[in-house]
Amino acid sequence: MKKRSITLIIGLMSIALLGVMAMQYYFVRESFKQKSKLFDEAVKASLTAVANRIERIEIYEFARQQERENQEKFRQDQEQLKKNEESLGLQVKYQDSIKLLQRLAFSHTQRFNEMETRLNQQYPTVLITNEFYETYIRRKEYSNYVRITLEQGYTSENTIGEFARVYAVREIKEVKAKDDSARYLIPIFGPNSSLTATYQIRTLPPPVNTRLLGQIDLLEKKLNKLRNQKLIGAATLFDSLKIMGGKQSAIMEDVAIGMQLSKRPLEQRIDKTQAVDLLINELDQRGINSSFVMQVRNSENSPLIFQAVFNYNNETIEESKNPPMVYKARLFQSDEGKSPGELRVYFPNKGSIIAGTMGYWLLPILTLLALLIGCFAYTLTIIFRQKKISEMKTDFINNMTHEFKTPVATIMIASESLKDPEISADERRVSKLANIIYDENVRLGSHIERVLNIARLEKENLKIERTNVQINNLANAVLESMKLQLEKAEGILNVHLDATNDLVIGDELHLSNVMYNLVDNAIKYSQEKPEITFKTFNRGKSIVISVADKGIGMTKDQAEKIFDQFYRIPTGNIHNVKGFGLGLSYVNDIIKRLNGKITVKSEKDKGTQFEVTLPLKHSSKEVA
Repeated sequence: MKKRSITLIIGLMSIALLGVMAMQYYFVRESFKQKSKLFDEAVKASLTAVANRIERIEIYEFARQQERENQEKFRQDQEQLKKNEESLGLQVKYQDSIKLLQRLAFSHTQRFNEMETRLNQQYPTVLITNEFYETYIRRKEYSNYVRITLEQGYTSENTIGEFARVYAVREIKEVKAKDDSARYLIPIFGPNSSLTATYQIRTLPPPVNTRLLGQIDLLEKKLNKLRNQKLIGAATLFDSLKIMGGKQSAIMEDVAIGMQLSKRPLEQRIDKTQAVDLLINELDQRGINSSFVMQVRNSENSPLIFQAVFNYNNETIEESKNPPMVYKARLFQSDEGKSPGELRVYFPNKGSIIAGTMGYWLLPILTLLALLIGCFAYTLTIIFRQKKISEMKTDFINNMTHEFKTPVATIMIASESLKDPEISADERRVSKLANIIYDENVRLGSHIERVLNIARLEKENLKIERTNVQINNLANAVLESMKLQLEKAEGILNVHLDATNDLVIGDELHLSNVMYNLVDNAIKYSQEKPEITFKTFNRGKSIVISVADKGIGMTKDQAEKIFDQFYRIPTGNIHNVKGFGLGLSYVNDIIKRLNGKITVKSEKDKGTQFEVTLPLKHSSKEVA
């Protein structure tokens, strides 16, 4: 494969991988944002609910206390009323009537509060005036002047968020309201739109039954003429609280109880434990189960009134380097004037909470991405490996062609010489040419045999004999056959056959080829006159064959590759080193098949030492 093609494949695969990673990142980021938005909405709703519950509980508890006090005052005042028997019957009658009317008024207000609460929970409603309804919405010819938009800013709960605004784009003469009912507009917005697609109108009965309140006021004025004002006020305090129901700030402003509550210090108006329990319950209903920190402050930058830390399942709260997002809700908004304080909460482990909800599909995404990267890396490794093998095979073919070409050319020249009558008549010259042809044929056959042996090894059909072999005797025979080659190279051979036990189970032919290849390499890769040391010695239950030289040596990286097929060490200026890069690969395979091992120690320009370790006969498993 050409370098340009490999570059193109790597480029395309890299672009595809980066594209997939970018898409996965975008998907995870958008999902995280969506989960975070839902989390924020759930927390804000929980805070608002807790703030309302705290206000209701305060009013209820205060009312109970006032009722107990009023009952005592009422008892005392009743003793005084007994002195005036003439007016007692009339006072009781007025008082019973007042209580009956107050219960009716309270029931009316409670029904309105329940209906309003259900409507607010079901729809994002907007309260409109009856005059606006009669002027624009009820009259169809002017209803098209009505506009409803979704805007960002301070909501009715004094928190930053989205709210709907209703207005008329054109002013016309106002039509007076026909009744005092409460009318709510329910906007329906289209997807990704800040303008409403349509809307509905829901009508609730008046928040307060003014007729009943008027009757109560008239009866109370009559009753005031019969007894002291303070007695009547004490007797009606708890009932007046029932009428308010903790919802209508307009009525609260008209009653002294609102002023009394607002004058109390904020820390006395909130039960810390109760507030934490309420928040835990609200968060749990919305599926949020995590540690949090809750605070109550008088105002934006005022000191803490109190702080509570809730650890969910002993979860560790980690302080974030970045300021956490703080959720806020106003407390006691029904007080006269502004809200006296804020309820705050923040989640130090918010990121972990949201990430935990995404874990069920985030892990498969990361696994698939890792698999894709692994496949990409594996593909590149295979491509480069195949490219390297292809280059080595090309070098092998070129080298093999040169090795085969030389003996063939020599044989051709000698054969043509024999055709010359003058040469053919000279027996000495004919004998010399015949020897040359024979030697070159032997050389050519040796090359062919080496290539065939490697082919047989790859196909696993090389026949290995299992006979008794005396290593020392075999080494003597191999070294004797290589004397001429050593003499031609003017080399020195040091032989130390020190193995006292040299009997192994092996193939004599292939073991002789192993020794030949190792000694032949030692001769080839010596820069000057080769100096070779051949040793045999025993190590435990094995025999070691060592072949060392003082040649050009090799680097650590080269030593790791010398047993690969077709690999040949660069020889620099040494031009007489010929071969196919198959010898050491063949040696390594043969030794492994005989249950042995081969190791190499080498240092650049200082020589190389090969050690072949074979098991002795008495310690090996003989194969028939």
